[in-house]
Amino acid sequence: MSDSFSEAAIPATGVRSADHDQLLDRCLAGEEAAYIAVYNEYAGQIYRLCFSLLQNRQDAEEVLQDAFEYAFRKLDRFDSGKASFKTWLYQIAISRCRNKRRRKWLITMPLTYATGQQIEDKTIPTPVESLDMSERQRMVWKALGELSPKLRETAVLRYYEGFTYSEIGKILSIPAKTAESRMRLAHKALRKLLLDQGQDEDLGIGK
Repeated sequence: MSDSFSEAAIPATGVRSADHDQLLDRCLAGEEAAYIAVYNEYAGQIYRLCFSLLQNRQDAEEVLQDAFEYAFRKLDRFDSGKASFKTWLYQIAISRCRNKRRRKWLITMPLTYATGQQIEDKTIPTPVESLDMSERQRMVWKALGELSPKLRETAVLRYYEGFTYSEIGKILSIPAKTAESRMRLAHKALRKLLLDQGQDEDLGIGK
């Protein structure tokens, strides 16, 4: 599968400091400045992840805070021998996104079922409001919202965050081959959605 579709993705911007392990040690020692430094380093990436998965500004902000609160509270459980801190933080954030999505579904399902109509969430910001996107990126972002949660998670981690299949597997707790298989399905689904909109080559989607 070609990854030329990644041209439509938003590049990750996080930068790891050279003394990252020392910074985490300072957090464990209770140094407030160290906690702030870690938050500032990853908050933008985690918010983008949450917003891409939930497509709701308020939900993404809540999950962002919840993920960091949990990570800092459980920091002594982080094992750098099993995964990088970034991978561990993404695992937490995605788990919280799943919980948030599940709770919202349970709340909204009865009303949707009773009315027989799809209830539009007026709080969802447009891509222009939430992220600096080109027209091509906006089309892809909208198409991502049509994918199943599992495929959307994989596509976001691959296209938006640039993780390898091995890294995606660790984050989602699935084999790397499963991550690659999901990515093929996501790519196929996205390509069909965009073709249905009359878009193809202009989006740089691989054949």
